[in-house]
Amino acid sequence: MRIIGTGSAYPKRTITNDDLSHMMETSDAWIRERTGICTRQVITDELLEDLAAEAAQKALDDAGIGARELDYIICSNVVSEYVTPSVASIVEGRIGADCPCVDLNAACTGFIYAIDFAEALLQTGRANHILVMAAEEPTRMVDWNDRSTCVLFGDGAGAMVVTRGEGLRAVKVSSKSNVDVLYYKRKLEPTPFVTKEEDHIPLSMAGQEVFRTAVTCAVSDLMDVLSEAGLDKDDITYYLLHQANFRILDYIRHRFGVEGSKLPMNVDKLGNTSSASIPMLLDELNREGKLKSGDLLAFSAFGAGFTSGACIIEWNK
Repeated sequence: MRIIGTGSAYPKRTITNDDLSHMMETSDAWIRERTGICTRQVITDELLEDLAAEAAQKALDDAGIGARELDYIICSNVVSEYVTPSVASIVEGRIGADCPCVDLNAACTGFIYAIDFAEALLQTGRANHILVMAAEEPTRMVDWNDRSTCVLFGDGAGAMVVTRGEGLRAVKVSSKSNVDVLYYKRKLEPTPFVTKEEDHIPLSMAGQEVFRTAVTCAVSDLMDVLSEAGLDKDDITYYLLHQANFRILDYIRHRFGVEGSKLPMNVDKLGNTSSASIPMLLDELNREGKLKSGDLLAFSAFGAGFTSGACIIEWNK
């Protein structure tokens, strides 16, 4: 595949650490020290599908193609107001596309899974233009009285348009079932037949285990895709990692042994936006003019499941 356009969209409401200190027992210093996060954008009266459509349209405009030229829309999404239809199907109508649409849920790794699926469609000749996107509202999953989780998250959407090309050098996705580390359970509609006990459980996270697993998976995945592509870690222009929190990102950087300039971050201002974090960061770099033809970009993400993935893409927009 080759990336030909990017886009992103954010809710309008900014929540600072000081704002949170008036809601719960926390402080700006406590949050910054543990996460590196200063602010986050959170959904108020917006609809997630509208943010997704905005990001999609920006990506189409950047690519210079119309929605009717899309052959497929793949959207990574963990939770939204709609259980069905898919966010991708709703976006199709918003932007005026006419193509197959599907959502996938691989938690925070979902965008890399979507890249893997898109590459398969391009390789088999099933598609020529694909909208690969992620739309997430993790602030709707957390307990806003629990400072160990709610301070981490923000909402948003990111998208890119890809076409056939030689840009994708390597990709790896994996999963190892470990539900207890990170999960969110919602209560389903009752039936006359269900006798089991069911509960709604806000996002639950075993912080230390998530930290350890995330670092281990990211370093291993990145080494694997570098090896597959026949590249050295210094060949990569930028490492775009899932923006979970600053401490995880910084620890991965030290373990992997790369310069800080190669690891752009926006977690300080946007928080953890789940699978949308990588495409949102990519769009930011694109629109700030920081990417040039031939740059090698390494993506890496990790999330509930426990899923992880990495890929290397040459920027030739």
